[in-house]
Amino acid sequence: MPRTIRLYVRYVDAFNRGVGRFIMYLIFVMIAVLLASSIARTVFNSPFNWVVESSQFMMVAYFLLGGAYSMQMGAHVRMDLIYGRLTRRRRALIDVVTILFLMVFLVALLLGGISSTQYALQYGERSYSAWAPPLAPIKIIMTFGILLMLLQAVSTLFKDIAFAIGKPLAEHPALSEERS
Repeated sequence: MPRTIRLYVRYVDAFNRGVGRFIMYLIFVMIAVLLASSIARTVFNSPFNWVVESSQFMMVAYFLLGGAYSMQMGAHVRMDLIYGRLTRRRRALIDVVTILFLMVFLVALLLGGISSTQYALQYGERSYSAWAPPLAPIKIIMTFGILLMLLQAVSTLFKDIAFAIGKPLAEHPALSEERS
């Protein structure tokens, strides 16, 4: 594989690994927010009106920013009826085809996310709740998460092609022999 592809895979994988490992700690922030809300509601009889929506925003960030890392680690769910019985090379060939469909889907999501984010920024879009937070920050995070997923899909495509032609770029968790 050309040097530029190897560099692309190395840098995208490293960046997504860093983002994924950082964002996994967001679960503790969500737990703290929900715990504080629960204590405020039960002990002080003073519920926070922002907790549910902020928890939803954090969960969206958690899933979308962690999605690329999950793809990199081979942690996404697959239907293994036939795939698991194939050789590593055939799995890579099937992944080359199926990831193209994923990339088309991610490009459509990205274009929609960009459009929605531009709208939120231009018109100061807010949520229709009592708290009414601005929606631009979460839309920016969502669009960035989709972009990371697309970049990781391209990296995975390169790794699958390299593996299929017999010149693997890096260890590919989804193609490993031991599967749980």
